[in-house]
Amino acid sequence: QVQLVESGGGLVQTGGSLRLSCTTSGVTFSSWTMGWFRQAPGKERETVATKNWSSGMTYYQDSVKGRFTISRDNAKDTMYLQMDSLKPEDTAVYYCAARSSPIIATTDRDFTYWGQGTQVTVSS
Repeated sequence: QVQLVESGGGLVQTGGSLRLSCTTSGVTFSSWTMGWFRQAPGKERETVATKNWSSGMTYYQDSVKGRFTISRDNAKDTMYLQMDSLKPEDTAVYYCAARSSPIIATTDRDFTYWGQGTQVTVSS
């Protein structure tokens, strides 16, 4: 059974940093593709970053390139999203997701397993 649990969200000022965690069970990091997504109020869910560690292929949305970094800790079965230089437009509920395929995907419909989300609010 696959389970994903996000944590680490909160309120931060513009320019600040947060690190989101996605604790997993039932996920094979070595072959699955993982991702972070977000949904702001009144907007559609959008892809933030996805990565397949076996191929090394990584995708970042243009608006977060150079500011966000996706990583993992195998020993803890945990994926992270380090978010630096945060902006008010980064405010959203952030979700982690998993896809049982080594082929990297960049859209939410390609991901099967989802966490419950964690709120990130960036104040101006």
